[in-house]
Amino acid sequence: MRVMRICQPASRESLALDHAETRAPGPGEIRVRMRAASLNFRDGLVVGGVFPVRDGLIPLSDGAGDVVEVGEGVTAFAPGDRVVSVFHPNWMDGQADRIDLDNSPGGPADGFASEEATRPVSHFTRAPANLDYLEAATLTCAGVTAWRAVVTNGQVKPGEHVLVQGTGGVSLFALQFAKTAGATVIATSSSAEKLERLRALGADHVVNYAETPEWGQAVLGLTGGLGVEHVIEVGGPHTLRQSFIAARTGAHVAIIGAVGGFDIDTMPFAIVQAKRLRLQAVTVGSRRDQMDMIRAIEVHDIHPVIAEVFPLERMGAAFERMGEGRHIGKICLEI
Repeated sequence: MRVMRICQPASRESLALDHAETRAPGPGEIRVRMRAASLNFRDGLVVGGVFPVRDGLIPLSDGAGDVVEVGEGVTAFAPGDRVVSVFHPNWMDGQADRIDLDNSPGGPADGFASEEATRPVSHFTRAPANLDYLEAATLTCAGVTAWRAVVTNGQVKPGEHVLVQGTGGVSLFALQFAKTAGATVIATSSSAEKLERLRALGADHVVNYAETPEWGQAVLGLTGGLGVEHVIEVGGPHTLRQSFIAARTGAHVAIIGAVGGFDIDTMPFAIVQAKRLRLQAVTVGSRRDQMDMIRAIEVHDIHPVIAEVFPLERMGAAFERMGEGRHIGKICLEI
């Protein structure tokens, strides 16, 4: 079978197409023919060498495909079932300890940039019946992260306000899940094209942060001075201050990523204390979160936004496109 590997020192240029032997499933395992995968910000950090990984690692946490063979004792899946990978296969439900989060695919464990994968049953869930392979392959990281932020932790209710940032995978999933929950969504971006797309996807209000650097105040204005009950914070240190300004007293702020960069001199903790904000870090979610999300996707016929599709062997070009930051939604690979 064909696989993509990260050679050391890691970089987009070090990605190499290789061949590997397929492996029959052992007890409790399934063998999956992978059909699609998707790229995440985290995958870019792995490929770029920011997160150290072993030489020859197969990247990408997100993949979808068909079960082709099951091992002894497997009853949850049968050949022909469509499945999607799980980000934290040892985190089954509830809260997790660090020991449960140490074998994520795409680093440190092998990921799904391959034609086949043989893994334990817990490394997959069924795929949504209403999604194709490419759409299903976007769910593992970005989808579950947004679900955890909006539903599991946030428990967003009808009539509440949710702030999302940009047009990346997590933000768009959060927008869709929040609208399904009956919330009013305020979205930020820096381009007119992206803001228009956000409106088309259901955003009730949009703010151009390039034109309005103090966009936290603009969000306050859109909520009658009260602020939003929920912030899906993906920008990191460079957006935290404005997010805290935009938040309502007692608001839930889901701390997810740092797509805007990591360096910062001071943190606006005075705002956090004054507003009694609830900061909740999100490290994707559990297998149960993924199963709950999939049911909601089917019931509400939610479809992920896909920006562009590349073949497996052009993974380097796919990462380059993601690094440009002009895409709306997920960049995927067809396997």
